[in-house]
Amino acid sequence: MNKEVISTKGAPGAIGPYSQGIKIGELVYTSGQLPIDVKTGEMPATIEEQTKQSLENVKAILESVGSNLDKVVKTTVFLKDMNDFAKMNEVYGAFFNGAYPARSAVQVARLPKDALVEIEVIALA
Repeated sequence: MNKEVISTKGAPGAIGPYSQGIKIGELVYTSGQLPIDVKTGEMPATIEEQTKQSLENVKAILESVGSNLDKVVKTTVFLKDMNDFAKMNEVYGAFFNGAYPARSAVQVARLPKDALVEIEVIALA
């Protein structure tokens, strides 16, 4: 199987030696997506806005290789503060329909650029 590097202008570019995502066979793996607005380069202020932006970035990466959020099988959500879980969860739930993907959510000491949330996914191609 060939490993295909995913690169789209629809999501923020990598800020280090990694790819936005990798497609191998019938699976797509995204790197963790910070809530950076690709048009402005800025991050919104609230956990709700940041969750939405992170998922929009994930969506753009998936769609660039013909996948979509309905094909997501696993997500990992990294939170700066677990007290934001309920607010994140409300926004997160609006992005997925029916059979929700498996998910892990963890609090971390710090995220790049001091983001409040970062989200990565595994999806079917």
